[in-house]
Amino acid sequence: MNRYFYAMLIVTAFATQAADDWPRFLGPGGNSTTTAKGLPLEWKEGKDDKPGRNLKWKTALPGEGWSSPVCGGGRIYCTMALDEGHSLHALCIALADGKILWDVEVFKNEVPPPKHKRNSYASPTPLLEGDRLYVTFGTMGTACIAVKDGTKFWENRDLQWDQQNGPGGSMSGFGDLLLIPCDGADVQYEAALSKKDGKLVWKSERSAKPDLQQKPKDMHKAYGTPVVFDVDGKPVSITMAAERLYALDPNTGKELWHIVTPGFSNVPLPVSDGRQIYISTGFNKGEMWAVKHASATGDATSTHVVWKQTKGATTESTPVVTGNRLYYVNSGGIATCLNTADGSVVWQERLGPDFSATPLIADGRIYFFDAWNKCYVVEPGDTFRLLATNRLESGCMASPAVVGKALIVRTKTHLYRIEE
Repeated sequence: MNRYFYAMLIVTAFATQAADDWPRFLGPGGNSTTTAKGLPLEWKEGKDDKPGRNLKWKTALPGEGWSSPVCGGGRIYCTMALDEGHSLHALCIALADGKILWDVEVFKNEVPPPKHKRNSYASPTPLLEGDRLYVTFGTMGTACIAVKDGTKFWENRDLQWDQQNGPGGSMSGFGDLLLIPCDGADVQYEAALSKKDGKLVWKSERSAKPDLQQKPKDMHKAYGTPVVFDVDGKPVSITMAAERLYALDPNTGKELWHIVTPGFSNVPLPVSDGRQIYISTGFNKGEMWAVKHASATGDATSTHVVWKQTKGATTESTPVVTGNRLYYVNSGGIATCLNTADGSVVWQERLGPDFSATPLIADGRIYFFDAWNKCYVVEPGDTFRLLATNRLESGCMASPAVVGKALIVRTKTHLYRIEE
């Protein structure tokens, strides 16, 4: 299967997600959207270790990790860091009953790199494909392991960059490649590793480097995740990095075009509705922009930026789009609905004090999980309407997954299967 054909399968998968398949960060389309029906609106924690209402099971997780769960074949996978980052693990949990089937150490670190107190050493989300699970811990290493028992097929610890705040962005798959952004305070590039053996296939230096060198090193870094879109019939890998949105040929790493933006430490993924690509420009001067979902050459800033919204931008969680409305919540808890035609604010409401997880669009609802202990369920539309407020024992830094009629939710301490 060539990479171009594979990319077309990715595009098709956006609308045809399998009922038991959530193989990557934010789901098959990387957009935190599902066509699943029958998901629970409300739930409640139990007492004395009993699951509670609409909670099928609740499993305590060892260590610490903000990576989101990925699901397939009746199993759930996530990563963890133990011993303050000295030991990095991958876990497999049974979907049916929440039992941990295996827990393997993927990497050891004699001296873990620095990280921000809000981050974890296991924040990037794995990628599940067939009998293989690809896991990355940023500069601490990337590996391919067997879904059966966690046996390691290969590892690569050659990609090095100064993350400053620890690992952040997740990798993406394209054909036989793994796409990994490496945007540090020292060096800035994107790399592709072979899924077969983990060896470097291509390395693409960031074209913004000359401009970034004129600014403090803290403003050079980013924590982006590539998303491969079909742009005018061709696969294009779109990634946010410091002061630029990059469009690369995922086969070769060649830069096709870029958009010049303000900001750095970019986290949210680019999201598309097929007409426009919606991006957050990152920290320092956070703004929401709409960019034409169309081919370009070189610097496309003047021709492809459709609108800019400067109020209440998200800097951690990814926006979600449905119909002609864009929804997001910033870390301070302000939820926003924008008109995708012109970027105007339809409504803004305060949900709670602290958010990091990406909202989920499912079953005619938007689920907003906060970092404390609540989930706010909101009805999409031009009037803010809160449908339910649910509480869990702890808050979410990870984003939710969907399997069948179940929400798979990872809090700071537990993994849940929430289902009626």
